[in-house]
Amino acid sequence: MSKLDKWIDNKIVQNLFVWIFILLIFMIIIQAENRLIVALFFIAFIMPLTYIQNLKILPYFFKKKIQFGVFLSLLNISFFTFLGVFFLSDFFERFELRMLPNIFGGVILTLVFGTATKLAKDSFVRRQQEKEAELKLLKAQLNPHFLFNTLNNLYGLSVIKSDKLPDLMLKLSDLLRYSLYETAAVLVPMEKEITYLKNYISLEKIRLEDKTDINFKASGNFSNLKIAPMLFIVFVENAFKHLGNLENEQSKVLVNISEENDKIKFTCKNTIDIIDEQHHNLEKGKSGIGLVNAKKRLELLYTDKYQLKIDKTDDLYCVNLTLEV
Repeated sequence: MSKLDKWIDNKIVQNLFVWIFILLIFMIIIQAENRLIVALFFIAFIMPLTYIQNLKILPYFFKKKIQFGVFLSLLNISFFTFLGVFFLSDFFERFELRMLPNIFGGVILTLVFGTATKLAKDSFVRRQQEKEAELKLLKAQLNPHFLFNTLNNLYGLSVIKSDKLPDLMLKLSDLLRYSLYETAAVLVPMEKEITYLKNYISLEKIRLEDKTDINFKASGNFSNLKIAPMLFIVFVENAFKHLGNLENEQSKVLVNISEENDKIKFTCKNTIDIIDEQHHNLEKGKSGIGLVNAKKRLELLYTDKYQLKIDKTDDLYCVNLTLEV
C-alpha cells in the first residue's frame, strides 16, 4: 500500500474531510456576519449527535427494532439541536430564532450524510472481508489440488515399479516445500514462481521421458515483479493432465512467460486428441476445480488488470494470460 493510500485510508483524515464538508453546508445555511464562528460552534454539538446516532442508535434498525430506533433518533436530534440553539442564543446576541428551521434542516442533512457515509464504509469493509475470506479458501484448495494430481502420477509409476520414482519423489518434495511455506504471502517474487514452474515441468519430463516435446521459456526482467502465488501452475498442470497424442506427430507442451512494460504474458499450449477430449467431457463433473479456482482468483485479485483467453481446436489447447503488475 502506497503512502497516499495509507493517508486516504486513515480514519482521522476521513473524518476530517466529512466535517469540513458539513462545515461548508452550515456556512451556506446560516445567514449571519459571523457565520463561520456560528457554524463551528454548532458543529461542536452535531458531532456527538452523529456519533451517538451511528454507533449506538443505528444498530437498533439492523436488529429490526425500528420504532425504538426512530424514537431514539428523534430524541437525539431534538436534544442536540435545541442544546445548540440555547448556547448559540446565549453567546451570540444577534442570533435569530427564524434561523432555527434552516439549522434544524442542516442537522437532518448532516445526520443523513453521516449515516450514509458510515453505511457505505461498512459495506465496503464487509465486501473486502468477504473477498479476503474467499481468497483464503481458494488458496487453501491449491495445495490439495496439486498434491492430488501429482499423487495420481506417482501411483501410476509405482504400479509399473518404475526406477524413476525416487527422482520424482525428490522433485515432489521441493515443490511441496514451496507450495506449503512460500505461498502464505499475498504476493511472491515472480522469479520464485518461474523456478517453481521449471521444477514442476522437469518433474513431468522425468515421468514422460522422450514421449513428449516439452519446451519452457522465460524472457524479460522479472527481478522487481511480484504476483499472487501459484497462478500459472494450474494451467500447466491442466496441459499435462489432458495431454493428447497426435496421429502423425509427437505430443507437445509449450510454456512461455515474458515481461514487457510491467506486463506479464503467459502462454501454455498442449496437444489434445478427440478421444481424450471425449473422455475429459465425461469426467468434467469430477474435476475442473483447478481452472475454476484460477479464474476466480484472477477476478478477485486482478479484476480489470488481466486478460484471459482460452482457445481450443481439434488438436490444440491454448491459454493466453496477460497480467498488469
